[in-house]
Order: sequence, then C-alpha cells, then structure tokens
Amino acid sequence: MPYLFTSESVSEGHPDKVADQISDALIDNFLAFDPSSKVACETLVTTGQVVLAGEIKTDTYLDVQKITREVIRKIGYTKSEYMFEANSCGIFSALHDQSADINQGVDRLVDNNDFESKANAQGAGDQGMMFGYATNETDNYMPLPLDLAHAILREMSVIRNNEIELMPYLRPDAKSQVTIEYSDDDQPIRIDTIVVSTQHDDFADDATMLAKIKEDIINIVIPRVKAAQKVELHGLFTDNITYYINPTGKFVIGGPHGDTGLTGRKIIVDTYGGKGAHGGGAFSGKDPSKVDRSAAYATRHIAKNLVAAGLCDQVLVQVSYAIGVAKPCGLYVNTYGTAKVDMHDGAIAEKVSEIFDMRPYAIEQRLKLRNPIYSETAAYGHMGRKNEIVKKTFGSNGNIIELEVELFTWEKLDFVDKVKETFGL
Repeated sequence: MPYLFTSESVSEGHPDKVADQISDALIDNFLAFDPSSKVACETLVTTGQVVLAGEIKTDTYLDVQKITREVIRKIGYTKSEYMFEANSCGIFSALHDQSADINQGVDRLVDNNDFESKANAQGAGDQGMMFGYATNETDNYMPLPLDLAHAILREMSVIRNNEIELMPYLRPDAKSQVTIEYSDDDQPIRIDTIVVSTQHDDFADDATMLAKIKEDIINIVIPRVKAAQKVELHGLFTDNITYYINPTGKFVIGGPHGDTGLTGRKIIVDTYGGKGAHGGGAFSGKDPSKVDRSAAYATRHIAKNLVAAGLCDQVLVQVSYAIGVAKPCGLYVNTYGTAKVDMHDGAIAEKVSEIFDMRPYAIEQRLKLRNPIYSETAAYGHMGRKNEIVKKTFGSNGNIIELEVELFTWEKLDFVDKVKETFGL
C-alpha cells in the first residue's frame, strides 16, 4: 500500500544551526593549530548573547570571541534590528580543561609508533551506538525527502547571499519540510506536500507579504530545485503539490532573538531525515575522538559503499562501543530484504567487519578526521555532501596558516571494489 514519508531541514540562520556552526568553527581552529586537540564545545545563542561551554585539551590558544563573531557575520546576522548581531552580541566563554579521568581511556601511551599499537591504545571517547544509512533512490545515496528539503533551503541561501534582487526580503532563519508518497515497493511516486517558513523583512501589508513570498517560493525556488534533480525525478514535481508557505503568517522576529539555539538539537536534519535510525549523539562541537561523530561518519561510509557496490538497495549499519575500549562491541547490518546476495544480514555484517576497521584510531586515519573539516558540515546535513579538496586559512595570535584539506571523506566510494570482491558481485 502506498505511504507518505516526511523529512525537514533548517537553514544556516536557524538558531540551533547558528550554535552548531560556532561549535564546529572552534573545532576547526583548534585542530588547525593542534591536530591532537580534544574538544567538546557546546554553544547557546539567544537575544544578543552567545554562551560557550565545554571541555578542551589543547596546546594552542584561540580568540574564541573573534571566531564566534566571524561565524555570526558570515551567516548574515549583521543588522541591529535582528536583535542578534555579530559585532554587538555578548559572548561568554565557560570553556575549561578536559577531565583527566575521561582522557586516560582515550589517550594511552604506546611503546612504539606503529599503526596497530596506536589503534589498540586509543579507546572510544564514550559508550554508545552510531548508525549509518544509504539508499539508491538518489544519486548521493540519501533519502529523497531530506535531499529535497535541504535543496530548497540551499537555493534560498544562494538567493539571499548572491542574488538579492530576486527575493530581497529574505532573512537568515528558515525551515523546510517535504512529504513524498511512496509506492508499496518503496519507490517515490510524487511530492505530496512542501512546507517553507522563512524569516523576512517587515512588509506594510501582511496579505501582500504572504502572497509575494508564496509566489516567489513556487515560481523561483522550486523550479531551480527541480532543475537540479536528475531527469527521472522531474515527474515528481506536479501541479498538485500542496504548499504551506509561512503558514503561521508574519515571520519577522526570528533567529536567536525568536528562539534560543543550542548545539546538537538538529540531529535528524544532520543525518537521514528520520530514515534508518539515530543513536542519539550529536556531531557538532566534538573532535573525532568522540565516536558519536567519527563512527557515525564511518557507518555512513560503509552503508554508501555497500549500496553503491550493488550489494543492496538500502542498508542500515550500526556500530557500538564501550568507553575507553578500542574494539567495537558489535556491528549490525540491516538490508531491509534488498540484499542481492544469498546471505543473511548477520553473515553480511561479519564480512563487513573484515573490510572496515572500526577502531576509533583507524576511523580517524581512514577518513582523515584530524583535519579542520567540520565547519562545512554544520549546516545542510553531514551526509550526502560533495567530497572535495579545498584550501582553508586560519589565524591565531598573529599566526596565519593555510591548509589543504579533504572534505566529506566519508562520502567517497573508495571501498566499492573491495565490497564487490568480498561478496562476489
């Protein structure tokens, strides 16, 4: 029987995402100057105020206020009328040293410098379970409802920052939601509903405002989103889509002035939009020794390579850890009955464990996670993004460094051949 499935996204100006971006900018700057940094940084944003709190173990010093203001400025909170503005907001830092009790289980001294010694010495930063998911319904192996929800807001961000004349009233805060009807064999049939709520400048007349914003979303944003999709998906964009555009009406008060933001409150937006599963641990503000982050990336890497290799149409991968222990407690695979090999999922999981080393140090090395690559993850999802090499510049105490780093390494399809070989595909 056909069914409906919904996913949502939020813009870089959403208060929770402002908090995520500040936390990850701090991570990047600490790693740029000291790759061995251990960081757990939480951020709270509200009217005219930013609070930074967390635990740090590092050999570098950063001007956290300057970094925070740069992030807020880049997002677009640059006007006093927003009641949260880069140059004038207060910034309170309560960052302090990491607990030595926790660190002793993560960093152990080794007698030699070889890979195995280091991999066995570095335990997981915490207990917990992490999930990765992939599906072949989109080119980037992401669930379509979430992919479209992200795409709508990315187009609006491009317009707000680079093509202002198209929709000059847009402000940074926005949310989207896409509902898709699927057939009983899990194929997308049509887009049922699109919801967009966007912060905007004040209008003289509320009715005129609502009509204008709805017209622009439907006639400017949606066609651009459709054009960016593969041709096979164009038929989903029919004239029968139900649109709810700013359904509550006026949305002038927004951002951290309209709603307090906290790091780690958009974990479903960050991952798979409700498809698959989530272990509960947020990503932003955590260095890669925290398996909440690194193992979630590693399981996505596994899932994407399994689907891309043709092993299955969709797959969920779970890994779990005990704090201070390098070897995972277990690896679980669920192919939802779509496996193309005559094997139970448990047997598939055993072979996957042989292909992918899931010890925390091995994950860090395989995915190059001790680099400053996290600011780019903090808005529009950590998964399904473009793997690319970029140059980034960081400054601290008069020291300027330029680094070449590889972004979204967990999106690489570099294990497809190995998976095919292992499973005889």
